[in-house]
Amino acid sequence: MKNIWNPHFETLTRDQMRAVQSERLRDVVDRVYYNVPYYREKMQKLGMTPEAIATVDDLKNLPFTIKQDLRDNYPFGLFAVPMSEIIRVHASSGTTGKSTVVGYTRNDIGIWSEVMARTFTAAGATKDDYIQIAYGYG
Repeated sequence: MKNIWNPHFETLTRDQMRAVQSERLRDVVDRVYYNVPYYREKMQKLGMTPEAIATVDDLKNLPFTIKQDLRDNYPFGLFAVPMSEIIRVHASSGTTGKSTVVGYTRNDIGIWSEVMARTFTAAGATKDDYIQIAYGYG
């Protein structure tokens, strides 16, 4: 199993992966519906509740979030957890308007680390490689 970081998840069957994705989608929809008034109102206007989202096939029914939504709810209006759980904040410079702000919990950072480890391993990176990531945020 060369170039595999996490054999458990990276070798799931398609059906197993869809089940994991569906479960995680339901968790996210529940979290934002019950913790972020903006998303709850947006879903209610469409006549939706979290129960309407059963599988990833239902993703097409969810409303999009666009950059303007981030700006309209500046700075922390879309956070689904208390500020005490936010350990990292990324913000754009706001050169084209209000800054866009995204907050991350410790769990978010752990997930991001796992995703990047999978990505770099799949690309053939090893512990002996150096990787520079340089991009503008926003």
